[in-house]
Amino acid sequence: MTIELPRTALLGVGSMSGAVLDGLLAAGLDPATVALTTKSEGSAAALRERGLDATASDTDADANRTAVRGAALVVLGVKPYAIGDLLDEVAGDLEPGVVVVSVAVGTTIASMAAKVPDGVRIVRALPNTPIGVGHGVTGISAGPAADADAVALASRVFAASGVVIEVPESQLDALSAVSGSGPAYVFLLVEQWQQAAESLGFTHEQAEAMVQGTLRGAVELLGASGREPADLRRAVTSPKGTTERAVAVLQHADLAGTFERASRAAIARAEELSKA
Repeated sequence: MTIELPRTALLGVGSMSGAVLDGLLAAGLDPATVALTTKSEGSAAALRERGLDATASDTDADANRTAVRGAALVVLGVKPYAIGDLLDEVAGDLEPGVVVVSVAVGTTIASMAAKVPDGVRIVRALPNTPIGVGHGVTGISAGPAADADAVALASRVFAASGVVIEVPESQLDALSAVSGSGPAYVFLLVEQWQQAAESLGFTHEQAEAMVQGTLRGAVELLGASGREPADLRRAVTSPKGTTERAVAVLQHADLAGTFERASRAAIARAEELSKA
């Protein structure tokens, strides 16, 4: 099934918004429906080589304003510190009732609403990078002016290549700490697990095959089985066996507490960014 969107402007294409774009294109979005802006001419040229309408703000001062004219959906892809200035820049060119979606951590709906005309429907979205390969997890929160149609439109952008979870804005930072930062947790786990395998005498290539293959297989088994992870863990852990001894070491390390502390650190940083 091919995704269809109304005329869309994607402003400040970077790593995260670029992943969103990749997910949309992979889902069959017509490139002609999207106007893109970047900061540098080099990145804009790279997008144009892919058949996309892209303009650089460094070489065209009106790039962002031109992109939003006539757009029913505007996605803000710039860094959190730049959101306010970007909205100041384009506010006068936004269409009445346009849906504006921010993917910036720590930029509140209230701070964005203060920058745009009444009637602009604001939705915050926090996707994670696997959205670029069709397996994203995105949290979305609707502003006071965002009705069900606005939420549905924003959700369509991210559901094209992953799972969408609607939460109140008060929970969005916590969601980001779990799923937004989560890929980094997984990559760190794989990195250190592979190091452990190499310390046991395996080559880097062997460690990579064992760890990454085991991770992929375990995740597929978890998804296909429909069982709780604790049930599957117990099925692998024979009483008085080797796995039981290894799992006991991991449990002694208080993984649950460590993940909670890591998540709360991420939430605290998001709160700092929202006040900056």
